[in-house]
Amino acid sequence: MTKRDQYAVIGNPIAHSKSPDIHARFAAQTKQSMSYDKLLAPLDGFVEAVRAFVQAGGKGLNVTVPFKLEAFALATTLTPRARAAGAVNTLKFENGSMLGDNTDGIGLVNDIVRNAGVAIAGKSVLLLGAGGAARGALLPLLDERPARLVVANRTHAKAVELVHRFDNNPFLRAGDFGELEDVFDVVINATAASLSSEVPPVSPRVFGPHTLAYDMMYASEPTAFMRFATQHGAQARDGLGMLVEQAAESFDLWRGVRPETAAVFAELRARMEAT
Repeated sequence: MTKRDQYAVIGNPIAHSKSPDIHARFAAQTKQSMSYDKLLAPLDGFVEAVRAFVQAGGKGLNVTVPFKLEAFALATTLTPRARAAGAVNTLKFENGSMLGDNTDGIGLVNDIVRNAGVAIAGKSVLLLGAGGAARGALLPLLDERPARLVVANRTHAKAVELVHRFDNNPFLRAGDFGELEDVFDVVINATAASLSSEVPPVSPRVFGPHTLAYDMMYASEPTAFMRFATQHGAQARDGLGMLVEQAAESFDLWRGVRPETAAVFAELRARMEAT
């Protein structure tokens, strides 16, 4: 019997990951001969775990917390979006090389534009946070050519530093939470506030009836940010679709075929709501 190509998601912790379920459905849908597992790496043993996986014939890895920066350093080649993000969530092993990519930002954009049906081109976008999640989102968001993109962070200097990494793009600027008073078309929460059921200290005036409030986090119930946004008239969406879309980008990079995401997203949503 021909051995199936080996893939995995590597992280610590990793037991909670939905990636194996997602990629198993992608593989069945596209008739790809592959397996996809969870790989728990010691906090001080990421590089060794990756090299052992490659030596055993592994073809690719998704990389999750806390190893995305180490994956960035380990990769021998980087895609432009990985380089812009300063972090890698996808590794592809081929002919002795390690290609590092970051599919988080394009997964976010695809979920907003394709699945939610909300255009970014020509619109005003507010990105809350200046950490790794925000860095990964910036280049794909700018590629959509918004009329303006404001990055706001609790520590204003971090937002300024992030904006300066993009060569003073005329559509991009740093903002301060306290000065944001006008309505945006899209407001994206890239902070970790939802993990502790908190809301970034943003004015409710940024939300209007046409605003899409998008939280990169997801759960079986609406996050605190989503509840806050809807209380002030916005439409809210969580990051489950981003999870599925970034996985589809990784799958396409590895296998050269793009899976359909709608049915996989619907199944994951139904399972989450049933728990």
